[in-house]
Amino acid sequence: MTRVTRGRVPDVLVLEPHHLTDERGVFYEGVRTDALTAVTGRPFVPRQVNYSVSRRGTLRGLHGVTVPPGQAKLVTCVRGSVRDVVVDLRLGSPEFGTYETTALDAESGRAVYVPEGVVHGFLALTDDACVSYLLSTPHVPGTQIDIDPLDPDLAIAWTAGAPADLELLLSAKDRAAPGVREAEAAGLLPYWRGSRHPAAPLPQRSGASG
Repeated sequence: MTRVTRGRVPDVLVLEPHHLTDERGVFYEGVRTDALTAVTGRPFVPRQVNYSVSRRGTLRGLHGVTVPPGQAKLVTCVRGSVRDVVVDLRLGSPEFGTYETTALDAESGRAVYVPEGVVHGFLALTDDACVSYLLSTPHVPGTQIDIDPLDPDLAIAWTAGAPADLELLLSAKDRAAPGVREAEAAGLLPYWRGSRHPAAPLPQRSGASG
């Protein structure tokens, strides 16, 4: 049975699969969509599967999808290890600006469910780290939201506890992405469960680790 936990960011779930181990190795369930639907109250039917392979120090994100169409995702690391980060940037959310980190690695099979409207990124901690994404909607050109992962307003501790020699590698697109305030002013951020209320101020300090 998979253990499901919730953190500070509403609707985000961390899934810890139960391992069956013997002399041959390990078996575990990666995901049961019926069980995930029962927890979230919303159907999760994968429409697209993506993989990314990254060298150590690669930072991918922060990325999201406009609502509509919206896109939920289930993220796992199938080779190596990464520091996974989700950020609540849904306008009107009680946890607007809050981020959470989760250690994902091939050995644990741990997964993060990222709901529509929450942005996501990760930092590769090993060479050849491979991340899998099960996506609830197919890619639609022009709907991606990119947020500066190094935005000082978010102050994400990407390298906390990482080796001192870890050097961040970002794409030109991610380096040029707008910060949260700029994205909000441009009308890029989604709303919290249909809310049209202004966003809460960015918290002074945010983040939690898992």
